[in-house]
Amino acid sequence: MTGSTRGIQAYGAFIPRLRIARAAIAEAHSWALPGLKAQAKGERALCSWDEDAITLAVAAARDCLQGQTAPTALILASTTAPFADCQNSVIAASALGLAASTACADQAGSTRAGLTALAQALESSAEGAQLVLAADRRSAKPGSVQELQFGAGAAALRVGEGAGVARYLGRESVSNLFVDHFRESGEKYDYYWEERWIRDEGVSRLVPGAIKRLLSRLDLTPAQVKWFGLSGAPAGSDKLVAKLASITPEAILPNLLDRVGECGTAHAPLLLVSALEQARPGDVIVVAAFGQGCEVLAFEKGEDTVAPPRGLTGALAARIPETSYLKMASFEGELNLDWGMRAETEIKAALTQQYRAADQINAFVGGKCRACNTVQFPRLPHCVSCAAADSQDPCSLADEQAQVATYSADWLQYYPAPPLYVGLVQFDIGARLLMEMIEVGSAGIDVGTRLAMHFRVKARDRKRHYSRYFWKAAPVY
Repeated sequence: MTGSTRGIQAYGAFIPRLRIARAAIAEAHSWALPGLKAQAKGERALCSWDEDAITLAVAAARDCLQGQTAPTALILASTTAPFADCQNSVIAASALGLAASTACADQAGSTRAGLTALAQALESSAEGAQLVLAADRRSAKPGSVQELQFGAGAAALRVGEGAGVARYLGRESVSNLFVDHFRESGEKYDYYWEERWIRDEGVSRLVPGAIKRLLSRLDLTPAQVKWFGLSGAPAGSDKLVAKLASITPEAILPNLLDRVGECGTAHAPLLLVSALEQARPGDVIVVAAFGQGCEVLAFEKGEDTVAPPRGLTGALAARIPETSYLKMASFEGELNLDWGMRAETEIKAALTQQYRAADQINAFVGGKCRACNTVQFPRLPHCVSCAAADSQDPCSLADEQAQVATYSADWLQYYPAPPLYVGLVQFDIGARLLMEMIEVGSAGIDVGTRLAMHFRVKARDRKRHYSRYFWKAAPVY
């Protein structure tokens, strides 16, 4: 067996905690589209109003990078990144506290872009580790089949020299102008062609041959493939492709469609993460992504057993059930509620201040006084405890544990997901600050509830179409 000396050193995953049953979506449309109920099985991940491809990617990256050295490059693959002309990967790198010397790049154009970015990083001759992020929050027209099928999620893979968690064996790439779906620049929804035609004329003709060519080049037999996953194709295509490629049915990975939904660029990397969580050393993993051709990557599971704190298994388990389709429609921007005059506020971002305080705002870095060790946020010219001047060293709060000191649930102030939970957060290392609290769930919160920090959208400027980001506190799960 031949292959590269590079491999995956660490991995991480993130799935939005909100999950809505597809039956609830179908029921909301039953007055006009009763046929949807036949396809309304399982549940799908649902993004809150303050989640987007960047926040999903940052969450997966934090899961991946714990205990790892900082990468020298970061690639963010997404077809739903919020900015068309503002580098999304730079925002993610800033939130992760990476050095300004970190090379950043955005990758898009196809839902197979996640695997393409991973292959390019693995085949790069650049020195140092590279962090590949794939994330999507896909939008679908209300009442469409895609509204049932689409989900959201992110995967993070740190690659570098050595076999590590998985040794990279090789890649087979096919570029073919087979258009199964498309979305013109500036449009919100994808247009899909007929499913059977996609499966029979596209997937079954392109993907099995690519797999066979890759295995032949690597001197592997289909029987040696222990884990196989396919994304970007109609439901059931993974079984068809496995059969045509002579891969055993037992090797097919759970496709995540019944629990998460189709996650676009993140789906194939998430299947890879799923395989890495289950595989044994020496197992061969093959993951494919369909989209204007296909991308097929092969790996051999390494000896390293480094696992993320949460991983895909933990992300799937940390679910908060949501039953309201109207809330989902509001979060997706499909329901324009009259929030009253309290919502008529000016939220223009001060880009000058954002630049000057970038590490504090994006990376959540406060200060620690060299004179008395007091930790505070934000950093100020004088210590709030001993009043020492210019005494504060940078101190990150992003990974610090905290608890609720005080809180209130506000129904009067405008908030896209009322009530607004806000209160004093007491960090274990000493800092105390007023923060927004999210993902409270049916269990509620109380004084002493343990909290963890999450990078989210703070506010959206609908007039200038710019999102500001900051950190919020959520109950530990």
